Amino acid sequence: MIGHLQSRKAGDALAHFDVIHSVDSLKLAQRLNRLAERDPAGLVRPILLECNVSGEASKYGFGLSRWQEDRETRRAFFDTLGRIIQLPQLRIQGLMTMAPMVTRAEQARPIFAALRALRDELAQEFPAVEWRHLSMGMTDDFEVAIEEGATLIRVGRAIFGPR
Repeated sequence: MIGHLQSRKAGDALAHFDVIHSVDSLKLAQRLNRLAERDPAGLVRPILLECNVSGEASKYGFGLSRWQEDRETRRAFFDTLGRIIQLPQLRIQGLMTMAPMVTRAEQARPIFAALRALRDELAQEFPAVEWRHLSMGMTDDFEVAIEEGATLIRVGRAIFGPR
């Protein structure tokens, strides 16, 4: 699942999606974990953490536009991440971001590079987590996203055409 997930819809997301790309708060992660604990099969659910590295107010995600310069922001996120890692029914597999809409794909590169750099730092700080995925890039900028390390891209418009 990609897109903002409200806590009250967490059960629906667990029932219908294999991976949730948009976990953007400790509260949501805790809710998903509680609901997943009720699953009779005991499945551990893979998730990606949505990170707003662009700083756009219209984007969801952990607010990390200044994570490299702001030690407090970085520390708070790392503390939150430490708590999410402890949730037994969730397994973090990487990060996701939504880049701003740009006129040239190259303009999105700094956002993709920032997410990759964050993933690399997290891999050093939290080596027990398998940081296998970077979900970033859409139809207009996926080539740049791949160059910056994307493992998952979203190209619906390229496949299905405009809405």
